Amino acid sequence: MAQLDDRPHPPGDYPVVVVGSGPGGLQVSYSLSRLGVEHASISADDEPAGMFRRFPFFQRLVTWTKPFAPVERGTRRYEWYDWNSLLGEEPEHSALVPPFMDGTSMFPARSEMERGIAEFVAQTKLPVRYGCRWESTRREGDRFVLATSDGEYRCRAAVFAVGMAEPWAPDTPGMDRVPHYVETEDPKAYRDQRIVLIGKRNSGFELADGFQPWARQILLLSPRPARISVIAHSTAAARARYLQPYEDYVLGGGTFVIDAAIERIERTAGGWRVHAQGTTRPGDLVLDADRVIACTGFTAPLGDLPDLGVATFHRGRLPAQTPFWESTTVPGIYFAGAITQGSIGLKKYGTPSNSAAVHGFRYNARILAHHIARTHLGVQPPEERLGSSRLVRYLLDEMTGAPELWNQQAYLARVVRFDPGEGIVDQGILPLAHFVDEAGPDAIAATVETDDTGDIHPCVYVRRGGKVQEHLLDGAALHDFTGPEHRAQLEGLMKGSLD
Repeated sequence: MAQLDDRPHPPGDYPVVVVGSGPGGLQVSYSLSRLGVEHASISADDEPAGMFRRFPFFQRLVTWTKPFAPVERGTRRYEWYDWNSLLGEEPEHSALVPPFMDGTSMFPARSEMERGIAEFVAQTKLPVRYGCRWESTRREGDRFVLATSDGEYRCRAAVFAVGMAEPWAPDTPGMDRVPHYVETEDPKAYRDQRIVLIGKRNSGFELADGFQPWARQILLLSPRPARISVIAHSTAAARARYLQPYEDYVLGGGTFVIDAAIERIERTAGGWRVHAQGTTRPGDLVLDADRVIACTGFTAPLGDLPDLGVATFHRGRLPAQTPFWESTTVPGIYFAGAITQGSIGLKKYGTPSNSAAVHGFRYNARILAHHIARTHLGVQPPEERLGSSRLVRYLLDEMTGAPELWNQQAYLARVVRFDPGEGIVDQGILPLAHFVDEAGPDAIAATVETDDTGDIHPCVYVRRGGKVQEHLLDGAALHDFTGPEHRAQLEGLMKGSLD
């Protein structure tokens, strides 16, 4: 009992409770703390880092961190080159993953990522009640009650940062007998075998990449064509880190990337038989294999939240969310971390957000903390007043170098409102979908977008009289949008607002 008493955040009543100690939960808790918002942070795990204590299986991330970059490490601009560190407000709390990297790759090892997250917790002295498992949820008046293994927590707002770490597979006949990605063995166990991997996103390509030195043949199957992130600009697709299996397929090296819908999977005397139907190239496929692995993704462990009324989609794998990552059906229930991919955004040119990865959802988490503080507790984060002579250059600088806008393209935006009484007010980084849908005062939202040809543009959304108009500015070879051409374009769009 003494050990329980020594841990922070004992059961009780708090304004906010954060569930989870992965990077999403830690970023929310840190940002709430910096705003002075009292809250409890609890986790079923014994240590921080969430799924990075276990995955990726072959130990190398798909998101880069560049220890040496054109800007100083620890600055805001450096976040553009460091996709894996959490966001600290002091330089000593920033860019904590690079010091643990051994220099063999710009993609950190899983252990390096885990150590970087743990260092963030240590450096910021972020208190978390570990070994406290969330078990159920109910509503009592204006409070949510979270029953845990340590007792009950009451709060006005609850943030669930429980990850996308629960294995998921479709109900295809025979799929329930197939090992999932999480059950993968040492790659040497697949020596000289023919392997069918069901799924063509990161987990499928990761295993294919790891198996290549050992397997006799590898086949990756899913109904839709593989999307490579160099084109798709999203961690929802297979990233460049795993391009080798795709190159092997193109060059005829023994790996096949096949577009096919799985109809059923059977056990045979020698292994497995997969029955499929071609999609982009119609036809029956019957594939014999020594091993079959379901690389079919994960689902959020939402517990009893659906019983509370939290709506879900994507076959129940994700909660439906507002632009501020709040349940669309149960106000006061929020989400952080990889689950925030459930807040779709505008999805310009068909490209989803980067909210499935740290370099995207860390910004979501910081914005969420500000939103909760303002909405539920009346804590107004500071807003800066901007002079009209400074505004154009400020917005061009943001679209040229703000990591939030580049890492969450067409999803987050720098928002500035024009207030007759207060003047020009910087509202900070906000969800673009909220700006577009909000019937608010005259304002401008600046973001960055990659169009369907792969060209990167600055883009501004101007709201006047309650109506929003979108304006795509010209691109630039070196992605520098601060020159006279862009200045003239932006000044022309803002005529009237600056008068």
